[in-house]
Amino acid sequence: MLHKRPSQSSVTPHSYWLEPVNSATIKATDAPETPDNDDFRLIADSMPALCWMARSDGYIFWYNRRWHDYCGTTPQAMEGWGWQSVHDPAELPGVMDRWQQSIASGRPFEMLFPIRGSDGVFRRFLTRIIPVTNNEGNVVRWIGTNIEVESQLNAEAALEVSEAKLQVLTDAMPQMVWSTLPDGYHDYFNARWYEFTGVPYGSTDGEGWNGVFHADDQERAWGLWRHSLETGEPYEIEYRLRHHSGVYRWILGRALPVRDAQGSITRWIGTCTDIDDAKRNAALAELVSRELSHRIKNIFAVIAGLIGISSPKNAEAAAYAKEVSGRIAALGRAHNFARPHGPESAILQNFGGLHGLLAELMLPYDHAEKRRYVISGEDIEVGDRSATPLALLIHELATNAVKYGALSDSQGRVTITTTVHGDRVVIIWSESGGPAIKGVPVQSGFGTQLSDISIISQLGGAIDRAWNREGLSVTISIPRAHL
Repeated sequence: MLHKRPSQSSVTPHSYWLEPVNSATIKATDAPETPDNDDFRLIADSMPALCWMARSDGYIFWYNRRWHDYCGTTPQAMEGWGWQSVHDPAELPGVMDRWQQSIASGRPFEMLFPIRGSDGVFRRFLTRIIPVTNNEGNVVRWIGTNIEVESQLNAEAALEVSEAKLQVLTDAMPQMVWSTLPDGYHDYFNARWYEFTGVPYGSTDGEGWNGVFHADDQERAWGLWRHSLETGEPYEIEYRLRHHSGVYRWILGRALPVRDAQGSITRWIGTCTDIDDAKRNAALAELVSRELSHRIKNIFAVIAGLIGISSPKNAEAAAYAKEVSGRIAALGRAHNFARPHGPESAILQNFGGLHGLLAELMLPYDHAEKRRYVISGEDIEVGDRSATPLALLIHELATNAVKYGALSDSQGRVTITTTVHGDRVVIIWSESGGPAIKGVPVQSGFGTQLSDISIISQLGGAIDRAWNREGLSVTISIPRAHL
């Protein structure tokens, strides 16, 4: 990710001086001499660097084999000041000036400059030269090395460009972006983070980030974060983060691990998304939904009450009124399922699994003399998330059955069968005993369209209708995980 990097390249000349070599035990002369020791020659020629030696006045009298292999030159062409022919003409005056200064002062030399290879390509080399002195401290020889650093410099430049692009990208994102080391140490936050929190740059590195969380959310956030670090599982949490205004806003925090080829985590990349407005809107929608549901249920209660006080007092009429009032009350209970629910209005805890939900939804359409519907098959656990789309569909099927289908006739009935096939739950609604179906309806109503969209979009399911002459058959297939 993005790190603070030193402004000076790791291969640029250092500010310290290399120490001169004292040659008290070596016969010092200014005459050129070529090393004739076989071991020395073997070592020098095998070194990965280009090596050379010069007299005290800078006249180079020996190069190792690496130099000639790289430059494609001969010892005769390079002797003395011939090395200038493989230097970049634009850089050569500066090199000469620095080299002359070292010769005059007897101080070590270190510089970065390009040298032309045998292929005609200039590559940058880090050159270091140290003097060899005698007992009197006089320079009697210079020893130099040239180490190619072109690939390293190119890699560093590419990394800097990549990091600069990444910095621009993350700062341009509308989300807060952060990253950590494998152990969870936060080492980067983008500009959006500092704009949102208003904290000083770098103050939330390490573990400082937890200080801008709401006190009631800190322990929970730490617990989930530690769990992700220990298991490598994705991190996701909603918490309140202190805005620069001092107000705490709801945030959705997510993080994923970055792994190397061996599967080891090398970094965590995370985002923080401001969901405060959405969360408040959802809470408001939940409140309005509960209020509307309450008012609708009151209407059902008023209707049932009006039936009770308006019915004749004879036993037969009273029994009929009681039956109708009971159906209206059951319809009111079934209405609970046909609306969105939040954590505060969960409704399934008292109805068991799918069969309990279906029975509650079908209760208003039952008959005192005989059961108008049958529920069979495997009972499956369901959650509140799937209650509304299922209720919309079943309620729409039952309503249409009362208007046009099996439940419009006293002899008609509905069979609901539930089965599990692999990872999918299949619900089959089958009508029989009602009016004969003449064909597929020309158009479908809004209720049918809404219930179909709910099943397909919200639950990822599928609906298939068969308009059989003896009655409608509807097959609903839903991924079990979505229930």
